[in-house]
Amino acid sequence: MSHRQPVRVSEIAQFHTIIDARSPAEFALDHIPGAINCPVLDDEQRARVGTVYKQVSAFEAKRMGAAMVAANLAHHLRTVLADKPANWKPLVYCWRGGMRSGSMVTWLRLVGWDAQQLAGGYKSFRRHVIEQLRQLIPQLKLYVLCGATGSAKTRLLHALREQGAQVLDLEGMACHKGSLLGSLPGVEQPSQKAFETQLWQAMQGLDMARPVFIEGESAKIGRVAVPLELIERMRQAPVVEVQASAQARLEFLLRDYAYLGDDVPLLCERLAQLKELQGKEVVTRWQGWAQAGDLPSLFTELMALHYDPHYQRSQERNFRQWHQRRAVQAHSLSPEAVQALARQVLAECTGQG
Repeated sequence: MSHRQPVRVSEIAQFHTIIDARSPAEFALDHIPGAINCPVLDDEQRARVGTVYKQVSAFEAKRMGAAMVAANLAHHLRTVLADKPANWKPLVYCWRGGMRSGSMVTWLRLVGWDAQQLAGGYKSFRRHVIEQLRQLIPQLKLYVLCGATGSAKTRLLHALREQGAQVLDLEGMACHKGSLLGSLPGVEQPSQKAFETQLWQAMQGLDMARPVFIEGESAKIGRVAVPLELIERMRQAPVVEVQASAQARLEFLLRDYAYLGDDVPLLCERLAQLKELQGKEVVTRWQGWAQAGDLPSLFTELMALHYDPHYQRSQERNFRQWHQRRAVQAHSLSPEAVQALARQVLAECTGQG
């Protein structure tokens, strides 16, 4: 067995399993990709130990915590870790590489496994992610996909990926479509940290010598913020605009947002947020259409009065190469038409297709 030595974030791949020893709530907020959660203290136990630490003494907190940790480790050894072979090599981390991961490593090594501790814990991983994003973002050869709401930009991004192009799907990572009505039913958005971890992970696999396609996003997707360096990089990048007909966009929106008709009260609540911009009378009319299930009328006016005027203004302001943009026309946004559009975009931007 090797001697225990501090392991750096760059050495993570050498281990069979990454174990996050933090509480389930900490794990849910963000964790190293691929890690399994084996808490040495659960959320409630962690809170109890913290209270005793503050109100009684550090000694009492440690004595109480040690008993809980021993019971939890015994549970993990009987369940999740019960089938691990003798040559199993796990890497354990907690918040800052302290007592929680240290105690687990001690027990695993007593069993005979070559367990190691991540130096600096999750905090060192988080610093690594931020530093890597800072280094990698300026190297991206971005092409930004623009187009008014309903132009099937996300579908186009997926079609480009299917045809071998490199893409960064920020809305996919953020679990949000990026517009006022963009939150997905029953899907929680990730935490800011988890979003950045996903972005870092996606960028690990990119060839920086080849183009990367990305959707033109605003600084926030729902409640998740896009790193400022990436926003700045997008604003300087060449632009490809999907110029889809109003009819094609309406048909696409009716397919893509059909689920909005399933929760009319929520849809009306979202529309109410536009009162200041559009006036009470207009929003009341829209809410009436929502309640009547008349999504075609609703989307037609949303496009004409809200999305399109805002789109024109913001694109000119946000993208420095807007006036040199490449335009691709679309009279249909059916799955087949989007695949054809992807071939055209690839041919325009990379000479492939």
